[in-house]
Amino acid sequence: MKVFTLGTAGGPLLRADPGNAHRRGIATAVVIKDRTYLIDCGHGVGLGLAEAGLSPRSLTAILITHQHSDHVIDLNSIMVLGGLAFRGMPDARVPVIGPGNRVELPLVQGEGAEPAVIFPQSPTPGTSEMVNLLLRAHATDLNDRRRDSGASDISQIFSGVDISIPKETEFHPNTQNHPEMVPFEVYSDDLVRVTATLVQHRPIAPAFAYRIDSDYGSVVISGDTAPSENLVRLAAGCDLLLHEAIDLEAVARSYPDASPTELEASMGHHRRAHTTAEDAGLMARQAGAQNLALHHLVPAGSPPEVWQQAKNKFQGPLHIPKDGDWFSIADGTVTHYERK
Repeated sequence: MKVFTLGTAGGPLLRADPGNAHRRGIATAVVIKDRTYLIDCGHGVGLGLAEAGLSPRSLTAILITHQHSDHVIDLNSIMVLGGLAFRGMPDARVPVIGPGNRVELPLVQGEGAEPAVIFPQSPTPGTSEMVNLLLRAHATDLNDRRRDSGASDISQIFSGVDISIPKETEFHPNTQNHPEMVPFEVYSDDLVRVTATLVQHRPIAPAFAYRIDSDYGSVVISGDTAPSENLVRLAAGCDLLLHEAIDLEAVARSYPDASPTELEASMGHHRRAHTTAEDAGLMARQAGAQNLALHHLVPAGSPPEVWQQAKNKFQGPLHIPKDGDWFSIADGTVTHYERK
């Protein structure tokens, strides 16, 4: 079982910030034998797969933690460009599994008039509709390549699957977005079992963390979340916990022109929806995780000592992987290999 940290930065990356230059958008690949299970599709994920030596043809399932753009922005390129690698494989199927339609819009934060709804005919599409819309946008290209050179029908290979949240959780995107719950299965095959739980990334909901178990070991990907008891439950005894981390002081400094009210509004979101390195260490300790790795680093250019604060709460091995690093998991042993 190998885990590739294809991209380790969080948040929008198309900005003048040299600290982000060495890190791509968030994306993780779990590889078992000849199969690749891809979690999130941040900016540059296709290049990350190529550099790791992973062909799109090995894609077996794609898991989306939540629908913020930094987690799905390159899903389009994985399907439309990566789909060209499926030539001669008309029966290939790659489910794209993720949040369903939340139905209700998020509550408006702060004071002032309610803004006009963007695309009111479908303002909160889930994963199934999102995949369909992305592929439909490229119908000209897909039809041209199919008719001109016999490309596979990518619209049949990739299909979105909305996760059905167990009704007993009484989930509601605005009033009950992070109910206490037992992890539940969202995917399985003869090599892996994938379970999920709701995490706290207010106001976006649902937001999921995933656990992938195999005969070789287990890895948990937190997605974006504030400290979460659900995550602790999901990650219990796992071999490797990949958890997001934010440097709140550095983020505050990134709003030099904000008024005190604007700054507090922005920082309030970050405190409610993300986890410091120290608190990520606490989550790992409470879960009994064997190893902790921090990714989705915000801002990506913060100095290493910021992320080392996880050691204040977690005494096990701590890893701060770079893009292209990978982990081997076998028989309870986790080995971190740095990209050459």
